[in-house]
Amino acid sequence: MSIEKASCADCTVSPAKRKCMSDQIGAGPSFCPTEKNVNEVEDALKKYRLSDNKSFYQQSIIQEGSGYENRRHKPYAVKTRIQEIMEFARRMEYRTMGLAFCSGLRKEAASFSDLLEREGFEVISVICKVGCVPKEKVGIQDDDKVSIGKFESTCNPFAQAGIMNEEGTQFNILLGLCVGHDSLFIKESKAPVTILAVKDRVTGHNPLAPLYTLDSYYQRLKKK
Repeated sequence: MSIEKASCADCTVSPAKRKCMSDQIGAGPSFCPTEKNVNEVEDALKKYRLSDNKSFYQQSIIQEGSGYENRRHKPYAVKTRIQEIMEFARRMEYRTMGLAFCSGLRKEAASFSDLLEREGFEVISVICKVGCVPKEKVGIQDDDKVSIGKFESTCNPFAQAGIMNEEGTQFNILLGLCVGHDSLFIKESKAPVTILAVKDRVTGHNPLAPLYTLDSYYQRLKKK
């Protein structure tokens, strides 16, 4: 166990001088994991070299770079996440894509699925409410439902992942699954998982928005 916990979010060293980003000596605070967690870094390098990980990891790094078009010339022209997901899938030679989506983003799921298919991919899409399982069947009380006093089917991330496992998807994409449900899907999925968008009903599914206004409109989030 580390004597001092890793806390990279609190690092105040400028990016160009950080130990994790500089090929020179570099600097870091006392909790810098680049300095303190040498064994974990070496273990990670060994795992990247394993046959199960090597190609996937290399292609993800190549995809990161290709996300900046004309990168020999600034300013860069950057690509959208939708573009990058499709490009990465092609790099990995994936053809069958899984799309696990929230019922509240049906239109977005239909548009994205259509786009993937027009780009030559096969799409297995499964909505969160698959199975129509009553929430009571998994131990939820009426007062804990969204619409109290009415029937509600529960989100079913294990079934979403199970169906995709059965269909043999090669790359699964999450679109708007609830917090926790997304975790269970990732836990159950046999294929690698990436995220197109996460659910945030207030910000139009842009969960970083409140962080940009913590000192103004969303300062209430900092209060206990």
